[in-house]
Amino acid sequence: MIPKTYKEVIDLGDGREISIETGKLAKQAHGSVVVQSGKCMLLCTVVSNYKAADVDFLPLTVDYREKFAAAGRYPGGFFKREARPSDGEVLTMRLVDRVLRPLFPKDYHSETQVMIQLMSHDPEVMPDAMAGLAASAAIQLSDIPFETPISEVRVGRINGEFIINPTLAQLAESDIDMMIGASADSVMMVEGEMDEISEEEMTEAIKAAHEAIKIQCEAQTKLAEAFGKKETREYEPERADEDLAKKIHDMAYDKVYAVAKAGSSKHERGAAFAEIKEEIIASFSEEEVEDFGDLISKYYSKAEKAAVRDLTLNEGLRLDGRKTTEIRPIWCEVDYLPSTHGSSIFTRGETQALATVTLGTSREANQIDMPSFEGEERFYLHYNFPPFSTGEARPIRGTSRREVGHGNLAQRALKGMVPEDCPYTVRVVSEVLESNGSSSMATVCAGTMALMDAGVKLKKPVSGIAMGLITDTESGKYAVLSDILGDEDHLGDMDFKVTGTADGITACQMDIKVKGLSYEILVNALKQARDGRLHILSKLTDTIAEPNTDVKDHAPKMVTRRIPNEFIGALIGPGGKNIQELQKETETTIVINEDPVTEEGIVEVLGVGSKGIDAVLARIDAMLFKPEVGSIYEVKVIKMLDFGAVVEYTEAPGNEVLLHVSELAWERTENVSDVVNMGDVFDVKYFGIDPRTRKEKVSRKAILPKPEGWEDRPKRDNNKGGNRDNRGRDNRNKGNRRDDRNRKDNNKED
Repeated sequence: MIPKTYKEVIDLGDGREISIETGKLAKQAHGSVVVQSGKCMLLCTVVSNYKAADVDFLPLTVDYREKFAAAGRYPGGFFKREARPSDGEVLTMRLVDRVLRPLFPKDYHSETQVMIQLMSHDPEVMPDAMAGLAASAAIQLSDIPFETPISEVRVGRINGEFIINPTLAQLAESDIDMMIGASADSVMMVEGEMDEISEEEMTEAIKAAHEAIKIQCEAQTKLAEAFGKKETREYEPERADEDLAKKIHDMAYDKVYAVAKAGSSKHERGAAFAEIKEEIIASFSEEEVEDFGDLISKYYSKAEKAAVRDLTLNEGLRLDGRKTTEIRPIWCEVDYLPSTHGSSIFTRGETQALATVTLGTSREANQIDMPSFEGEERFYLHYNFPPFSTGEARPIRGTSRREVGHGNLAQRALKGMVPEDCPYTVRVVSEVLESNGSSSMATVCAGTMALMDAGVKLKKPVSGIAMGLITDTESGKYAVLSDILGDEDHLGDMDFKVTGTADGITACQMDIKVKGLSYEILVNALKQARDGRLHILSKLTDTIAEPNTDVKDHAPKMVTRRIPNEFIGALIGPGGKNIQELQKETETTIVINEDPVTEEGIVEVLGVGSKGIDAVLARIDAMLFKPEVGSIYEVKVIKMLDFGAVVEYTEAPGNEVLLHVSELAWERTENVSDVVNMGDVFDVKYFGIDPRTRKEKVSRKAILPKPEGWEDRPKRDNNKGGNRDNRGRDNRNKGNRRDDRNRKDNNKED
């Protein structure tokens, strides 16, 4: 018997709906829902242990997976089984995690897993836009402590109209692609890319998304009530000692305030804060430290955070001595690495990124193979964050989720400025060598310069900046911080990264930690970010004002040529023989793709020297060469035959035609060698297809003067009887063979 189910339907306002259903699947999970739109179905489950883990943080895991069976496909690879998550899946996990994590109680430390999987795919529905809704709905149906329902939506804009959760086709026409996560009261997360929009336009897009999210949060509440809202579980809270907290605050606050106001470097400041902490710990007995050591550290951190925030709100000063709008010193350099196709160094304060650019053919495109999307990227960026960049030694366990997320943000910031007609596949790699505040934005700046150094014709240079926000809800004071430090990222109420050109925003990423942030503050913060972004942009253009006119001497040059479909096979040759020999002879790389619309062949020729590329193009031109009837061409003898000479068009090497012995000269030619020899070069006239031989006809004698007294032979009269022409099909045995046959048949009857 199928169990009873509970369902809520959300109207997206344009005929599309999203349904949330529970009661049928995964009932042993603490909460489970199926979210469906069209044929797209997501199953989300949540489980949280009842016993707290022995850690001082929330061990939360958000896992998002797309099953290939959902799209009726097999996984790639030898084992035909889903393995490690793709970058696209990791990015969706991060989007959901960033909204959920702040809403669990700060003293809740039980192992918690949110697992979301795509079970059925619809090409018209992008599943990542529903993952946040599914996660929150599952939690609402559980007894896990959680502050309020949330949801996430994607917002696009076509012809000035905002669209909630657009299709992939609509997104291709949109000038905005943003994911917004929020509760009914507050926006909490923003991430996306834009086509150079203004700060006000970005704010309007967030507002439109928030209105849709309010409806989705209400639907979750209704579903939980219909299903039967569970009592929130009781859990053992962290130890607390208010007297101890006040004592440590009084001991630490003034000392921390003084160190913070001194404006020292990261390592000096860190050492001074550590010394204050050690003094406080030393003031307690060994027994007290053993009993309250964790609380002492916790309350010291709270006192440190309060002192640093107050310094900024009260005096407008920051940890390194800067004012709120001040950007750290910047120095840049391009063409640093001699063997790369493009390179640059961007250093801002204690953050440094070294970027490289590599140019290649379509064969080097980044292949994306997910159940919800198949395609390739001709421009992509990879971001590496080694431990030494923060002066640490820690285990290296492959590419982290953070590296995937930061790299994707920088890629989205730059990709819109790479021209559509760029012939290359472009890979940018950012190596973070120092980090103290937004290495992802340093990556954007370094990437811009490296691309320009490589000769990639960027439409406009792009810069990026990381901003912070400190607010005091009681006094109403707030401070927007330009170019934040790593410590300021931790202690602030919002950190947001904005990238763009001089004309508008190209990408952003925001995590808002304070409830009810006003749009007025958000717009002011974005405008301050613009001022800082333009300041940084001027430093980039001072270093390299515009893209280099050409790629470097040692970098590959790329030429693209289109050829008719019927010539693709001839260029490739049997088993690839022709193209392989051509690549070897010319020291080039040749890639042939087929245009899906015109079915033309798109030939990419990549080579370091122009000589090899020119040789390949000449071969293609020769293959495509079509002589015109009545035109005269220069030819070269390449083979001697008894009945003529094989000649090659000099402007199309490899394009051969037979020059018959009868077309060598006006006089009768007994031996071909009497008139021409191997290697001779002369002109011939092209007559097209000879109707008698059905082969191409060229003539040398046609452009030679006739000998004196020459008389043309009279044309043969094919209608005259009594000659060979009477042997045609119509005349053969006419009035003869057929009569004989009839006579024989008559005799048989007699």
